[in-house]
Amino acid sequence: MARGILYGIAVSSGISIGKAFFMDRSRQSAAHDIIQPGAAESEVARLDEAAAQVAADLDRARAQVPADLRDHAAIIDSHRMICRDPKLMGDAARRIREQNISAPWALEQAVDAIAQAFRAIDDPYIRERVQDVRAVAERILSRLAGNARELKSTGERMVLLAHDLTPADTIELQVSRIMSFATAEGGKTSHTGILARSLQIPAVVGVSGLEEATADGDLVIIDALRGRILIDPDEHELAEYTELKYQFESYQRSIRRQSTLPAETLDGYRIEVQSNIELLEEVPQVLDSGADGVGLYRTEYAFLARRQPPSEQDLCDEYSQVAALMSPRQVVFRTLDVGADKMLREQVRMEEPNPALGLRAIRFCLRHQDVFRTQLRAILRASVHGNVALLFPMISGIQELRQARHILQEVRQELDAEGIPHAPDMPVGIMVELPSAVLIADALAHEVDFFSIGTNDLIQYSLGIDRGNRHVSYLYQPLHPAIVRSIKLVVDSAHRAGISVSVCGEVASDPFCLPILMGMQIDSISIAPQAVPGIKHIIRKTNMEECKTLTRDVLNATTVSTINRMVKETIYNRFPEELTFFSSMLDTDD
Repeated sequence: MARGILYGIAVSSGISIGKAFFMDRSRQSAAHDIIQPGAAESEVARLDEAAAQVAADLDRARAQVPADLRDHAAIIDSHRMICRDPKLMGDAARRIREQNISAPWALEQAVDAIAQAFRAIDDPYIRERVQDVRAVAERILSRLAGNARELKSTGERMVLLAHDLTPADTIELQVSRIMSFATAEGGKTSHTGILARSLQIPAVVGVSGLEEATADGDLVIIDALRGRILIDPDEHELAEYTELKYQFESYQRSIRRQSTLPAETLDGYRIEVQSNIELLEEVPQVLDSGADGVGLYRTEYAFLARRQPPSEQDLCDEYSQVAALMSPRQVVFRTLDVGADKMLREQVRMEEPNPALGLRAIRFCLRHQDVFRTQLRAILRASVHGNVALLFPMISGIQELRQARHILQEVRQELDAEGIPHAPDMPVGIMVELPSAVLIADALAHEVDFFSIGTNDLIQYSLGIDRGNRHVSYLYQPLHPAIVRSIKLVVDSAHRAGISVSVCGEVASDPFCLPILMGMQIDSISIAPQAVPGIKHIIRKTNMEECKTLTRDVLNATTVSTINRMVKETIYNRFPEELTFFSSMLDTDD
């Protein structure tokens, strides 16, 4: 039996067996020193010099990124910007001057202030960007402490363990030598996860006790199917996992060979399988996955990763490249889904007691129309490629939607007057993610060309829980009767009005939930690129009539426990082998 088993979050599937190698053991400890009166400016200069040195380190790492690791380059670029971020560095400098404290202490306080603001954000992708701020701060703290952060190296392939990990770290350690990795920090949407998926290596993050329980040279098994790490496994466990590793890799090769085949059930029902992305650099991964298009392009990154708001031309160039690379496959651009608590540094920040229910998404855009119009112009200009659609987030009612469409029409007229080409019939849809939108879906369906059901937010808003809060996360149940019936109501409303409906979010890539969505006869799903081959494989082995029967039974049930038990039994019986390689949100006991 293994000496120890640790648990975390699997962010890049696979099995890895090898010797552990620690990059570092813990966060840099900030010196909490009071400085002498009159020494503030020299301390600010010391902070600026440390940040400049880290920026230079990142510049060198960026220059070494291979052409095929575009995700690495994009993340390093964002870290370079954080080094020069006036919000972070300016706040730290202000604290030095006002409190007469040392640069490390001031930087630590500035990072904590940013982290507190990020905790109020309901979007997990945006919320976990605080890890990038912490990673950069760690490098600056090392420089302030007089350390050049020289990473020890090894000539062998390794299972890399770290408190946290950045693309710059992997470049310095040589990517080719990393078999897999595990970190104490991070979540599903952290850049650590993106990094692992771009490298296509197994990874588990958010591992409690990682630094205390393991040492360099320990033989470890990274089980990135179940989110486990086995330390010093015995012979039986080694044999078991060696066989599981072989089976998984064989399965992956099999489904990838078939990934370009259509997602069509055994009895002829076809569903479009698209991808969710947020970076231009992810487009090759979408194409390689066999996805039918981009069902959700999150446009926030271009705004949040810059010190200055992107220009219309910046956005047009980005959107046009995505559309051109994906052509003729459709690309759905979601307009800015941010709030006053997480918007551009140059915008006036509003103090909101509950940002998740405040000025965010379409509400923010309608308030800040200069930003909104710039983005709409860029999307319309990119629509000349003929495969672009527009998606408004967090629509709560008809009036809000009509106001957004009115601004869109004004922007169209401006482009016409300027002689700038754009597609006159670009499809316009809305995210259905609020209970209010569900209840008036029949009316909204006559105002748009398509629906996209955002299940992550719909579940949280409908059930009134934050799945990031460990005290109530057990209540995050995707097959709660209220959620299932809400989705059915939206699908039926869309089809009665003659428009298509897509489902995005983790529910769409969950093999236990997907057959229920199919039984409702949704038109498409949009999921992470890495999930596409496996989900298409599941769909091709499914019978639509069976899905309809299961869906009817689920809709008639009244408790979560009954539904989860019913679905688990049905799906396990139908796909006993495939489910070995899938995780599910239903894995949590009711």
